[in-house]
Amino acid sequence: MRFVSYNIQYSKGKDGCYDLERIADAVRSADVIALQEVVRNVEALPDKDQPARLGELLAQHHWVYGPNVDLDASSKTPDGSVEHRRLQFGNMVLSRWPILSCRNLLLPRVRVINAHGAQHGALETIIDAPSGPLRCYSVHLDSVNSRLRRTTIEFLLPLMFGVPFNGASVTGIEWMGIGESPAPSEFVVMGDFNLTPTSTEYPLIVGEADYYYGHTLAGDRLVDTWTAAGNSLDEGITWYDESRGFEVGLRLDYGFVTPGLASTVESAWIDVDAVGSDHQPTWFKLN
Repeated sequence: MRFVSYNIQYSKGKDGCYDLERIADAVRSADVIALQEVVRNVEALPDKDQPARLGELLAQHHWVYGPNVDLDASSKTPDGSVEHRRLQFGNMVLSRWPILSCRNLLLPRVRVINAHGAQHGALETIIDAPSGPLRCYSVHLDSVNSRLRRTTIEFLLPLMFGVPFNGASVTGIEWMGIGESPAPSEFVVMGDFNLTPTSTEYPLIVGEADYYYGHTLAGDRLVDTWTAAGNSLDEGITWYDESRGFEVGLRLDYGFVTPGLASTVESAWIDVDAVGSDHQPTWFKLN
């Protein structure tokens, strides 16, 4: 199974052009795709419904969309009828196999005064993979507040690990013709975490390294597929700074798996050639 995470920056490329086609082309060969910064009804953009358009461009994939920001963008016609529209900003998951259920998990936030701040979220999906149901998340963490990122990680990881106990979308007896949602224990987390491997938040996800044994697998922490595949912790760039001409960047985007999947990580790589966003598609493969 091939996985990719891509913050598409609402399709704004390094050339300043908006082009969803090149976004789709960059991720088309993946089995499971996690996207961030996907929008609807932003007047300045050529594609008013980006989730629907991406669904058309990637027609071999099932898809779901989880808006975290949802604002009024409606208008009235001359006869007074309301044209209902919502301006939305959020995450998306696409899969070659059916997405059995999904939930949009809204993450903790703090109002910021002198910088841009928005509601962020984690889109949880249960995918009907060939080997059995698999949980996959598309995550986007806050970009301006490291304290909030730490709070969010401490909030989110117990929710993720608690799904087998708490359940997913529906539990119990059949309801409205719908049976219980699968709640597999193993899961994959992809997204723009807005933190580097040297950030204080990173050990909250993968655990602190022991002075003697280094990083060990712990049941309440995740495994970075980048290093599990043999890459160096300090290698790789997934985001480039526009203010520096896209010449300088950081590793902000990740693929994580539960310890039970660590041995299945075959490879991990960054698509350095993609130009459709200020981020790069971040890939890994499980065998």
